[in-house]
Amino acid sequence: MENELHNFIKVWILAIISLCYCFYTSSKLPKGIFKLISLTPIFIFFLYLPLTISTAPLVGITAFFLSWLINFKLLLFCFDQPPLSPPPSNLFHFISLASLPIKPKQKTPSQNKSKPPQRSILFAIKVLILALLYHCYSYKQNIHKNVVLVMFCVRIYIELELILAVAGTLARAMFGFEIEPQFNEPYLATSLQDFWGRRWNLIVTSILRPTVYYPIRRISTRLLGSRWASLPAIFGVFVVSGLMHELIFYYLTRVAPTWEVTWFFILHGVAVVAEVVVKKVVPDKMRLHSVVSGALALGFVAVTAVWLFLPQLVRNGVDEKSIGEYSKLMDLIKGLLPF
Repeated sequence: MENELHNFIKVWILAIISLCYCFYTSSKLPKGIFKLISLTPIFIFFLYLPLTISTAPLVGITAFFLSWLINFKLLLFCFDQPPLSPPPSNLFHFISLASLPIKPKQKTPSQNKSKPPQRSILFAIKVLILALLYHCYSYKQNIHKNVVLVMFCVRIYIELELILAVAGTLARAMFGFEIEPQFNEPYLATSLQDFWGRRWNLIVTSILRPTVYYPIRRISTRLLGSRWASLPAIFGVFVVSGLMHELIFYYLTRVAPTWEVTWFFILHGVAVVAEVVVKKVVPDKMRLHSVVSGALALGFVAVTAVWLFLPQLVRNGVDEKSIGEYSKLMDLIKGLLPF
């Protein structure tokens, strides 16, 4: 585990050096093909770096940040699109915006001051639930496999939210600006469109919109007209998301892709497109109540996740492996602390 931690640190040192190159060299080039060519080695390098780590918690974070978020931000940077364009005035700010899963937002005078305590309570509850799930894994052999899959699904959600929340807290402390929440209580979703577009992993949503959704929508507007232009764009977003998840699953399992997770996102892309079509053609008064539609949406997410999203991870022991590695990693970090 100590070697893995050293590899993890080495990977991020190399990533920071690469981002320095992007800041000092590529930022001086005009947008377009020349900047894209100059950054192509970085894209490839960031796809390679997660392969040098094998510990599930570390490789998961590294793959998500480097191979997906940073690469997509740099792709936008090639064409002078936010969040890295216009380039920040200093290198530290550039590296932080590139590497942290954050999206700054403007503070407003009317900001509700009661939300932070509520979020703190929810945060504490989720930490307790996560601890309970870890404990329940000791009795995995006595629990039905579908229940184990649901437990794993909840665990992934809470772990991802906690990791992104910590990153947001660091950014808030460093820069002093408010960060848009990475999750917006997805269990309160009223539809699939609401779940994926406004509640689940919003940093990914904010990256996929300019890199995939908007370009496809511009093209489809010419072909289909503005009324239906969003449909192929929505589907394209889910296809790209599926492929990126497939890549991350490969980093975690190191086995050949089964394409289950890609089909999960394709299925959800079709479902969201169908939902958008229904909303366009069915009057509001004839639609399902939001409570009913929300329950159906969450049920659909849960069933399809158990069917297509989670089996590859469970089949390759990533769920159990990650818990053991988390424990070893925490023990190692405690041993390195001077107190």
